Amino acid sequence: MIASSSSILKKTLLLVLIIATLYFGKEFLMPLAIGGILSTLFLPLCSWLEKKKLPKGLAVFICLLSLFLIMSSLVLLLGWKIASLLNDIDLLKQKTIESLGFIQAYIFDHSGITIEEQSQFLKTEQPSFKSIMQLTVGSLFYIFTNFVLAFIYFVFLLYSRSHIKNFFIKIVPPSQKVEMGQILDNVVKVSQQYLLGLSKMILCLWIMYGIGFSILGVKDVIFFAVLCGLLEIIPYVGNITGTTLTVLISALNGGNISMLVGIIITYSVIQLIQGWILQPLILGPQVKINPLFSIITLVLGQILWGIPGIILAIPLTAMIKIVCDHVESLKPYGFLIGVVETPKKELKIISKIKASYKSRKTA
Repeated sequence: MIASSSSILKKTLLLVLIIATLYFGKEFLMPLAIGGILSTLFLPLCSWLEKKKLPKGLAVFICLLSLFLIMSSLVLLLGWKIASLLNDIDLLKQKTIESLGFIQAYIFDHSGITIEEQSQFLKTEQPSFKSIMQLTVGSLFYIFTNFVLAFIYFVFLLYSRSHIKNFFIKIVPPSQKVEMGQILDNVVKVSQQYLLGLSKMILCLWIMYGIGFSILGVKDVIFFAVLCGLLEIIPYVGNITGTTLTVLISALNGGNISMLVGIIITYSVIQLIQGWILQPLILGPQVKINPLFSIITLVLGQILWGIPGIILAIPLTAMIKIVCDHVESLKPYGFLIGVVETPKKELKIISKIKASYKSRKTA
């Protein structure tokens, strides 16, 4: 019992030390993690280019250029649609003022607080323009420096991947070298599987949201479809946020009740398709983490690293699970993180779709 208590104490202290390291070392670790995960995504392309007799440096540069073009295209697309939304800023202001007036009247009717008192409270709580500008400039500079660091880590991790892999193989005893190689390969594989699967799923969501919102007559369909799809990067929270924004802005643009209800129904149907068909088919079993630990890792990610922590939480946890599954003393923790195996009856049409997808994949 004493030995067991000592072991529990050591593991608890180790967990606290890891969490403290992640929190206090986020300025260094966060861009490194982003660069590392992105480098695994472009590893197949880099290896293919090297097999075509291209120099390693040139292959890495092509991967960096490809990443930059993809991110720039998304930023330009969203920026273009945001600019088009700003053309209707006067209308949005008018609708917002009308909505605020309705809310203030509601508060007065139910709490007795006059509109003048509410307006005075809002004025006292408003931050100054100077403080807003300082916060905005500071945030933009912080984001820019982290992106630059992530790109730098992306380049050098991709270029030095063999050297880093050999280092990890050398630090273990000879009897464990093969297993260490398997662990590293599986960690890279699960990262690739998650990112590629997530990209495919976002593309499918773009198409489905685009079709659904077009049928409903939502204004700026492309923008909201892309936004709702991209926010899928943040599990559970992102898609709800995107749909809420779509409903709110559509309401401000004069959308009727049937359109707003239609947006919510569209979201629910797409989430059903995503959960039952897309996620099992595209993401695969290796990335599966049970919902409880998905929520826990998302909350911890937000506390430790903010929004980047939310985005990185699931793939990093999936990598940790791979390590736990291959280390004997950590296997119980891998089991705890993994999905809860429960018998689940599937609809016949879903079973047929899965069987058809797997037969095409193996063909």
